[in-house]
Amino acid sequence: MNDEKVYEITAKEVTVEVRDEETGEVYRRELPIDYFENANGLFLRAENLDGSVSQLAFYSMRGLERMKGLTGKGPDDDPCGGHKNS
Repeated sequence: MNDEKVYEITAKEVTVEVRDEETGEVYRRELPIDYFENANGLFLRAENLDGSVSQLAFYSMRGLERMKGLTGKGPDDDPCGGHKNS
């Protein structure tokens, strides 16, 4: 394994593995789902039955805080220390 830091993970296909509650049997499926993950969260994108795009987003705590800041619901402080009120 290399020591290089990974900042994002992308894939055009995901593998889902489930264990049936009743039988205990394990099933594995490869699905054509776009996968993107970074420090802000994990995002899945695929087509609906009608061909339109559908996306699921699972935000990390860092991602949630950034979304709050972008929508004006975050704290009124400067986390990086480089901005001053005019």
